[in-house]
Amino acid sequence: MELKDVKILDIIPQRPPIIMIDRLTYFDPLVVKTVFTIQEGHLFCNNGRLEEAGLIENIAQTCAARTGYEVKMQLKGDGSIKIGYIGMIKQMEIFRNPLVGEQLETTVEIVEDVFSTTLVATEVKVGDEVIATCEMKIFLTDTNSQADGN
Repeated sequence: MELKDVKILDIIPQRPPIIMIDRLTYFDPLVVKTVFTIQEGHLFCNNGRLEEAGLIENIAQTCAARTGYEVKMQLKGDGSIKIGYIGMIKQMEIFRNPLVGEQLETTVEIVEDVFSTTLVATEVKVGDEVIATCEMKIFLTDTNSQADGN
């Protein structure tokens, strides 16, 4: 299956109206990329711009897409999507809040992956412009998401 054919709702635990990624565009064991076009009226938009919380959630969902893709498409683990939590955000820099209609390309690179904890370095771009970066630590639980019907 090609990445363009992967349905986002099959690989992440989040559900509308909080979906912050449209498509998985790149995957390897250490790097994952997603895109998201900001729509008018989105939950995290205010005055025509995506708020900081939306950027953070976009990064977290890109992390979730990596884990979900491994589980669902590469048949790792028991096949169920686990719920994760942001455990830490470090060195967050937001250079500007993106506008409605702009497309974010979010890259997450695995720095360390130990047991149920993953440390990542992230970058969010609009075109060639870096608009946000951070390090994030994600903790996976043993709880299955509603995407698995549980």
